[in-house]
Amino acid sequence: MADIIDGKSIAAAVVQTVKARTAELLSSGHRAPGLAVVIVGEDPASQVYVASKSKKAKECGFHSVQHTLAADTSEEFLLKLIHDLNQDDAINGILVQLPLPAHLDAGKVIQAIAPEKDVDGFNFINVGKLVAGETETAFVPCTPAGAMLLIERVRGKDLSGLSAVVVGRSNIVGKPMASLLLAANCTVTMAHSRTKDLPNVCRGADILVAAVGRPEMIKGDWVKPGATLIDVGINRAPGLPGAERPTRLVGDIDFSSASEHAGAITPVPGGVGPMTIAMLMANTLASAALAAGLERPIF
Repeated sequence: MADIIDGKSIAAAVVQTVKARTAELLSSGHRAPGLAVVIVGEDPASQVYVASKSKKAKECGFHSVQHTLAADTSEEFLLKLIHDLNQDDAINGILVQLPLPAHLDAGKVIQAIAPEKDVDGFNFINVGKLVAGETETAFVPCTPAGAMLLIERVRGKDLSGLSAVVVGRSNIVGKPMASLLLAANCTVTMAHSRTKDLPNVCRGADILVAAVGRPEMIKGDWVKPGATLIDVGINRAPGLPGAERPTRLVGDIDFSSASEHAGAITPVPGGVGPMTIAMLMANTLASAALAAGLERPIF
């Protein structure tokens, strides 16, 4: 049976480090890290995510600002707000909650965020740095950054000689995840739902990252014995027979069968999910440290 990678406890450790370093910043006369979260419209899921991010920022001792805009907010107004936040020395991180209403160009909005305040890691400058292997100066998207930290807890920072397969090719998770694994000296295969003989490709992985968005797609017989499995997926599936709730949260990996073969595996929920917000706090702290002329903290 596989070891369960406890994302909650590892995320809590990251947050504790953020709190301690924030306290050090304040005691040495520097500003508290500032995080501005912008939400447009009333999407219920987005409201929940934004509330949790703002709450965690305050818990870390950050200067936390939330801009809640109407669904019909103009692109001009939103871009002006981002411009003002770029110029605000009290703000180190700017996060625009996605998705945006259809009349807004999400790409244009995200690229308007200054690279040094792009704590989501979506600006092309940060994307380019990551692909070029400049991981020490790039802001890495929070979910793959958190997933990488989980892998390091199991396998160490140097992954030389190991084979990694990333299932999923999104700009938010799959592609940056592959870049991080390459930077750690992995031999990386990018796969997706249209990859030929995907089960056999997965069987060659010492490290398997699933980020394809299909409930329990990766089965136990796809898993190399002893492999480290990182499940980024979060999907709604029908509840189990006799269960009280009609639906349940599952990942992209069939946990019950895969855990019989893997060496270590993340659960859903409680695996990668908690790491995402923790790494957002870590990126914001890093931005504040760099703005103060200090060394970037390492997690």
